[in-house]
Amino acid sequence: MKYFPNSIGTPLKSSKNLLSVFLFWGGLNGFLAVALGAFGAHALKERLTANDTLSIWQTASHYHLIHAVTLVLVALLADKIMNASLIRKAGTAFLLGIAVFSGSLYALALTNVKVLGAITPLGGLCLMAGWVLLLITGVQNMSSEK
Repeated sequence: MKYFPNSIGTPLKSSKNLLSVFLFWGGLNGFLAVALGAFGAHALKERLTANDTLSIWQTASHYHLIHAVTLVLVALLADKIMNASLIRKAGTAFLLGIAVFSGSLYALALTNVKVLGAITPLGGLCLMAGWVLLLITGVQNMSSEK
């Protein structure tokens, strides 16, 4: 099984492949979001409280979990929508967004290195791009139903 939406420049054209790939990433990220959220609330609570970054950790795990569920939605849509290319791009944008947005916030909360906060908006842009691509897919799908 290929674990990436676009492995070495070869797009996954089959909706079944897209479904499998994004279900894998959605499941993995859902697990990680819950695990990291719990880890921050319990094992790291003292450190995060001392750094005054507990709310940053909570924001990271919140957005992480929301977009893990969104990846599952993308997987299910891949099987129903005609334009798999936009679905693949949306899923890829969500994956990048999770890594950069939540990843930079997790790192900031742990290290208290403020410059890491400058990276976070790039991840936010990736997340927003994923939502815009889903919006475009929906509009295109409505147009094709007429």
